Amino acid sequence: MGIFNMSDENDRRESAAVPRIGQTQPVQSKNVSVIGPTVVFKGELSADEDLIIEGQVEGTIAHHKKHLTVGRRGRVKADIHASSVIVLGQVVGNIHSEGVVSLAKGAEVTGDISCGRISMEDGARFKGKIDMGTTVKVAVVETETAATKESPVVEAVRKEISPKVAGQTAKSSVL
Repeated sequence: MGIFNMSDENDRRESAAVPRIGQTQPVQSKNVSVIGPTVVFKGELSADEDLIIEGQVEGTIAHHKKHLTVGRRGRVKADIHASSVIVLGQVVGNIHSEGVVSLAKGAEVTGDISCGRISMEDGARFKGKIDMGTTVKVAVVETETAATKESPVVEAVRKEISPKVAGQTAKSSVL
């Protein structure tokens, strides 16, 4: 297999780790907590495992490194901080995520969303602002262009001065 096949395989593994709308997730009791449809929770909610909310939550949800799903019957009135968020039900409050925020058909979100990526299905309802500027990572590659390339004169002066400054024999500096 070529080097490119390994990269494709890593991309598939990485994308499979992030939950998607409509994707059925197997529930593993030691890796996922479920707040059932009859549960009403008020306060600060924090967990060190993925979380599915089918009940009612009011307050704050601090779930920074894990995935959060608000199920179809879920009703959340809280500010949410999670690695990724899928909304199938109703959220009133701001959503903060370094990863993806997905709004499924039938989802209702009232509040601002700050995320790296967003996905919204037809039929989802959203009222608020979306900010994708603070979490997007950009790789910068240095290239030499005509605008950044020094003129031959400046380049020659730098070459002449550099060895003298290193040996501290230069009395004055140019540029």
